[in-house]
Amino acid sequence: MTTLFDPVQAGDLQLANRIVMAPLTRNRSPNAVPRDITATYYAQRASAGLLITEATAISHQAQGYADVPGLYGSEQIEAWKHVTDAVHAKGGKIVVQLWHVGRVSHTELQPEGGKPVAPSAITAKTKTVLIKDDVPTFVETSEPRALKAEELPGIVHTYAAAARNAVESAGFDGVEIHGANGYLLDQFLKTGSNQRTDDYGGSIENRARLLLEVTRAIVDAVGGGKVGIRLSPVTPANDVRDDNPQPLFDYVVKQLAPLGLAYIHIIEGATGGPREIEDRPFDYEALKSAYRAAGGKGAWMVNNGYDKPLAETAVKEGDDLVAFGKPFISNPDLVRRLRENAPLNALDKATMYGGGAKGYIDYPALA
Repeated sequence: MTTLFDPVQAGDLQLANRIVMAPLTRNRSPNAVPRDITATYYAQRASAGLLITEATAISHQAQGYADVPGLYGSEQIEAWKHVTDAVHAKGGKIVVQLWHVGRVSHTELQPEGGKPVAPSAITAKTKTVLIKDDVPTFVETSEPRALKAEELPGIVHTYAAAARNAVESAGFDGVEIHGANGYLLDQFLKTGSNQRTDDYGGSIENRARLLLEVTRAIVDAVGGGKVGIRLSPVTPANDVRDDNPQPLFDYVVKQLAPLGLAYIHIIEGATGGPREIEDRPFDYEALKSAYRAAGGKGAWMVNNGYDKPLAETAVKEGDDLVAFGKPFISNPDLVRRLRENAPLNALDKATMYGGGAKGYIDYPALA
């Protein structure tokens, strides 16, 4: 019987176990550059089968929160190389999550104070983070502008360039495309944020076009076996919603199936919230079946609210990987604790966003 602690192949990635550290924004990269403590943080958690970094902006325009990292400048790339070297020295595998926030941003974070960009000029009813007097402060997002069709090829190119930077220069084992949680690619997918009337709006095929163009470009750049993608069919995160998500996401995974991806990463339910949403039912098994029936061979990763018993059940029933989020913040040795049924450290929520070593690299491992 397959267990959480058995090895698994995900595309080109040979993983020591099926426990994944989910991407977790920590707001500790001033000027979008990871610090030395970032290398320590990830290396401490390298016993995970796979580490997925915090979401990392592909360009200045792609940034939506203060002090999140980027992957578009030489200083950023060099800093990430220290991180990947530290993880590899511990025997770990690490991929970077490539991020464009779209409308979930603020003019203070945008180039020359410009408006954030979006599929349509609809403000997200959500908040982002600015740093005021060294203190993280939640503020309303700014009104976005609608992207022009002629701007979209440039965004696709920027994603591919970031992927090449990640694999060829920064030493990552692969990349994860952030297509979830109400950020740019998810905004294009969903009817609540996409009211375009051109080739990128209206039908399912049109709304999925940008995500698929991005994915194909990244596959061309670094190879499908080094590429994962994160999707969140029904999460309300960042004020995103689709009128009919099942056929939308069934279509998306069928189109992804031939690309030879390393894995598909699915957030079940509301990100960081309930796994079942009463007014947004969704059949995740049908989604996985649609992907497999279309020839998709990538590992299937599940995420949201998993503890050890639920994760063990998921693996026994055919899911390949289980991503854990907040437990990895406070438990650098989470894999060992799960294996030994050891108690978990409590999470200090006051230190989740911003700051330095406290609540970042000072959580104790088992003796």
